[in-house]
Amino acid sequence: MDINEITYRNIGRNDNKELADLIRSVFREFGIDRPGTVYFDPTTDALYELFRIPGSVYWVAEANGSLAGGCGIYPTPGLPDGCAELVKFYLLPQWRGKGIGRTLMEKCFDSAREEGYRQLYLESLPELHKAVSMYLKSGFRQIPHALGNSGHFGCNIWMVKDL
Repeated sequence: MDINEITYRNIGRNDNKELADLIRSVFREFGIDRPGTVYFDPTTDALYELFRIPGSVYWVAEANGSLAGGCGIYPTPGLPDGCAELVKFYLLPQWRGKGIGRTLMEKCFDSAREEGYRQLYLESLPELHKAVSMYLKSGFRQIPHALGNSGHFGCNIWMVKDL
């Protein structure tokens, strides 16, 4: 499929199951399907409802009627004023390296600015080193501790980006 045939849109009510399955498949792929991660987070099964909260936005990339991936911003409790979290950013393996992730992330940056955020925070894991490298190239910098109350105690890479 041509990269130009990818559709980007906000999450819909009918995306919940497919998106939860996609996210969990990525966690199994990297061997990070463990407690303290999104894998066991009950909100992973109800992302449409989660992203109805004011100040949140979730983008999905769709190819031939199936989800290729997604990425969102969320006003995680406990974050500093003007800061949101870049969350639930996952792509199926066949769609990586084609610019889809970059486009999803840029859409989130734009959405964050539109929502009035001045900074984005994210949490990751060493097993996702290619994603961490992409975050660094996109202007994120590592920080020595977690921010906010995501509940994802299994993550040990924390990053912020000024918008």
